[in-house]
Amino acid sequence: MWPPAKASDMTRADAPVTLPVVLTVAGSDSGGGAGIQADLKTIEACGGFGTSAITSVTAQNTTGVQGQHLLPIEEIEAQIEAVTGDFDVAAVKTGMLATSEVIDLVVDHAADLPNLVVDPVMVAASGDRLLAAEAEDAYESLIAEATVVTPNADEAAVLTGRDVDDPAAAEQAGRDLVEMGADSALVKGGHVPGDAVVDTLVTEDGVTTFRHDRIDTEATHGSGCTLSSAIATQLAHGDDLPTAVGSSVDLLASAVRYNVDIGEGPGAVHHLVQARNDAAHHPTSEAVERVVSALVEADVSGLVPERGMTVAGATPYAETSDAVAAVEGRIARTMDGVRPNRGVRFGASTTVARALLTAREHDPSLRFAIDCRLTDAVEDALASLDGTSASYDPGERPDRVAADATAQWGVDRAFGASDDPPVAVVGREGLGTDEHAMLFGATVDAIVSRVESVEYAVGTDA
Repeated sequence: MWPPAKASDMTRADAPVTLPVVLTVAGSDSGGGAGIQADLKTIEACGGFGTSAITSVTAQNTTGVQGQHLLPIEEIEAQIEAVTGDFDVAAVKTGMLATSEVIDLVVDHAADLPNLVVDPVMVAASGDRLLAAEAEDAYESLIAEATVVTPNADEAAVLTGRDVDDPAAAEQAGRDLVEMGADSALVKGGHVPGDAVVDTLVTEDGVTTFRHDRIDTEATHGSGCTLSSAIATQLAHGDDLPTAVGSSVDLLASAVRYNVDIGEGPGAVHHLVQARNDAAHHPTSEAVERVVSALVEADVSGLVPERGMTVAGATPYAETSDAVAAVEGRIARTMDGVRPNRGVRFGASTTVARALLTAREHDPSLRFAIDCRLTDAVEDALASLDGTSASYDPGERPDRVAADATAQWGVDRAFGASDDPPVAVVGREGLGTDEHAMLFGATVDAIVSRVESVEYAVGTDA
């Protein structure tokens, strides 16, 4: 029938989806950053369907734990049986189990708990104890049932009796846990001193390490819950263990860096950081297209290098170049002004993307970068607009983008007032004096305004 009936007159067919079911057996965090709340957020963010068996109810916030109440054992068991009796559970993770009786209960049901990820929660990030001292020994029987056990350095020390103060000790502690019966052990390096965090995965077949830069923050509430939940969900999707651990470690690194600033104490990790970043891909691509349109309309021919100009934009939580959208083939000068050669694509840029990511290490609000032709007139215009001298030795300003950028993508010098986005001057290896200036901005309007201001100051004969 045409025209079609009104929506109110139609019964639409459902379109169900199938998601892997993940069960978390853990305590409730009223502050929302850790425990069951963190687990369910992470499971959903990683594409799983989260179910739960709550072991304990805590009254806590970012400043600490004010109280906790253990649920009766029969109520915890009823939750586990309700979930496993109805759902096709693909993976399970444990968190706060609190007592030996709860640990023994999980062991009794281990045959129905596939891909069991055991996070041996003992102490909250605030220092409040979450496991009865008498229950520490009970963990040995649960570890023997684990697909992977994920202690931090302090928890590994309690479980193995070994001080874990460097990666070598972490590896040995992991071997101890595997000897206790675990299929594998991931000894986390967040509590181990060092500029880098090294997480050590030990299996009977060997050792794999995952290294990432340490984040200068105390907002790590929920980090252990988030990591173990992510690993369980990736295992539920069918990933092998190293892949599941690697992707989960990457997620946690971003979740810690882009933590959520809430409460009076240290904030929580950003459990949805990856989902939010993925959702920002299309808006970011559209934003880059708006920058390109503005530059075409303004005809910034005088600032386009001979090889063309690159416009790039990063997603809000970009960590790698594949999260940076750029004009593929650059913007070129023509007889009629400037024109992009092709469209916008993620991963289309290398040099400008790396420059933008490096600048974001110093100012995460920066989202856009443009490389411009560099002449004496352009450099003078940039220095004049920023109100500073045109250049300096990168070694003199280690707190600015120049120091890192020199090592990472060949910056010769940089300049910019302390309150302004930095400008980096880059010499391309093998191209002689073909230098160009990288301009950065936090918004579409900011980056376009900066380019237009330079173009106006220099004129089209730059």
